[in-house]
Amino acid sequence: MKRILLPAGGAVLASGMLAAGLAGTAQAAPDWATDPLAANNAAATSVVNYWTASDNEALKKATAYYHDASAKGWKSGGGYSPDGKPGAVLPTGEEKVVPTKVKNINLPKNIGKVFWTDKQGNNRWASGASIQSKYRNLVVTAAHNVYDTAGVGDAEVLKNWVFVPGYYQGKTPYGIYVGKTAWTHYDFDVYEDYDRDYAFVTVYNGVFSGGIKRVTENEYKSFTGPKWVEEKKASVTKEEYEKWVGTTGNAGEVIAKVDPQITGPDDKRGTYAPKEVSRNAYLQAAGIGGPAVVKPGAQAFTETIVASKEEAEKYAQEHSLCYVEKKDNGQWVITRYYVKQWVIAGSDAKYIVKDNQFFIELSKDAGRLGDNVGGQGFAWNQKTGQAVFIFGYPEGPHPDGDKPFTGITPKWVYGKTSGKVYVSAAQKIEEHIGVKGALTPGADGGPWVLKYNNNKRLGYVNGVTSQFGDQDGNGRYDLITSAYFDGETADIYKKAANVWSGRIVGPNGELYK
Repeated sequence: MKRILLPAGGAVLASGMLAAGLAGTAQAAPDWATDPLAANNAAATSVVNYWTASDNEALKKATAYYHDASAKGWKSGGGYSPDGKPGAVLPTGEEKVVPTKVKNINLPKNIGKVFWTDKQGNNRWASGASIQSKYRNLVVTAAHNVYDTAGVGDAEVLKNWVFVPGYYQGKTPYGIYVGKTAWTHYDFDVYEDYDRDYAFVTVYNGVFSGGIKRVTENEYKSFTGPKWVEEKKASVTKEEYEKWVGTTGNAGEVIAKVDPQITGPDDKRGTYAPKEVSRNAYLQAAGIGGPAVVKPGAQAFTETIVASKEEAEKYAQEHSLCYVEKKDNGQWVITRYYVKQWVIAGSDAKYIVKDNQFFIELSKDAGRLGDNVGGQGFAWNQKTGQAVFIFGYPEGPHPDGDKPFTGITPKWVYGKTSGKVYVSAAQKIEEHIGVKGALTPGADGGPWVLKYNNNKRLGYVNGVTSQFGDQDGNGRYDLITSAYFDGETADIYKKAANVWSGRIVGPNGELYK
């Protein structure tokens, strides 16, 4: 059992200070530390709103967290010495799975993803699992999935922390569980000691979406939970508009009449629309004062029609701007005069009425985590060399850049824990146990399950993925490591496993303030 020891109050200046009656023994630091994630209903409600807004958009856009997963300079040493007798807590929530002749591994439904927001505002995820506890409300994961470890002494709990068992592409089949309190080892909380890279997080009852409901403005204002306003618009007559606004006081908008605008041929906004004019207006536009040839490029032109006398007289009556004459050859000719122009279209006045529609998204209490998905058992001070299943959502690439996993679905590795411990001075790792396997980041925080029953999908959590290693230097992860679960781990687990959390959804589908 390793402990990091530092002077509690500075160096002793003189041994004479330890006079009779003043001598004493320094208090040892506790094994455990607790930190609030969402300490009250108002904070938990804020977290739910954050992740569920716009159809779980934040969950869908979250990315896998790649911590410094590949510890450098792995060395192996002697075997780990337990600090007490082995012990175990039974799992809960047995699943009935019909055995088949095909040897498949039935993935437990109590594994899932933990989500959070880091210091930079990025939404991240990693792996975790539901574990047995008195109030069926406990999640186990890696401590580095709970603390934002920017540097030793600078660790702080992550924001918007939730656990989603069975998560799949924005779907939350068993609900969203907001973290309430993180229970970790004192040495990780204070010194970021990765030999204690595990955490037990109590969570509130889960939250389901209970559907969308249109409500009144007053109901909207008083509701706590996801909500939004949609503004509907419609074009109406002037009379309808005046009635809507003047009688009811509702909102509206008048778009003023816009007159057509004459423009030139180079204005792309305009449309070519020649205008019929009188003969005098034509002569002026054509640049001539009498019968003569129209100048090249003039913004005017004529149109002639040969007709009978009767047709010409009738046409002249209907079109006052035309000019009718009888030629020397006896033909009657109708002449119409035009000027070229380009017009930007105008519009009549528009009357728009507006109607704000208020919507709320009701929430539904999903119940306790362990009641919905069960909880793996817990074991400590176990002998090494036993077979375990390691579950998680790998997503990150291998050191050589190859990326065989998507992080969409959980994967597993099976192997025996190492008889020797693994050491990496860079992260103060002196006592990790390892399993040969090729999982990648994203799987960190996933449970190591001892004595896994494939039919019941249950066993005993005896570690969580902390680090990944490339032992032979070929650019591929071939080692997964975990802190050893000893008596101090069990002490922290037992404290966390006996703390109640509560629910955050009210009887009317509202989230508690």
